[in-house]
Amino acid sequence: MAVTPDGTRVYVAVGGDHLVSVIDTGSNLVVHTIPVGSQPTDVAITPNGTHAYVVNGASENVSVINIASNTVTATIDVSASSFPQNIAITPDGSRAYVTSWSSYVSVINTGTNLVTGTIEVGPQTTGIAIGTIPV
Repeated sequence: MAVTPDGTRVYVAVGGDHLVSVIDTGSNLVVHTIPVGSQPTDVAITPNGTHAYVVNGASENVSVINIASNTVTATIDVSASSFPQNIAITPDGSRAYVTSWSSYVSVINTGTNLVTGTIEVGPQTTGIAIGTIPV
């Protein structure tokens, strides 16, 4: 689940139905359903609020949703990291990190929507968070 930066929409992964539900926070109603890959597990929204990245566990890919149109505009293969689980986007919006049940985290360049690398971290990696360190 992820909330848009302006707080008006919530994007929820619905694994059994292979879709993302969009909830309007003013009315608490589902206002859109967006078909994505098989068994979506997590959603992250870019800091500028333009795109949602959805991890599709069984499809081993990430769907990119244009928030203005609520349509999938790209699908990113992350099969090098089997059964992806969770996703976090850097504060500047330039990269997304996707955890997996395998020993790897996939690094996605959000400008090109390409995997630029993998990081070995250990098996069954699920949760991820990105923070900043005060200087």
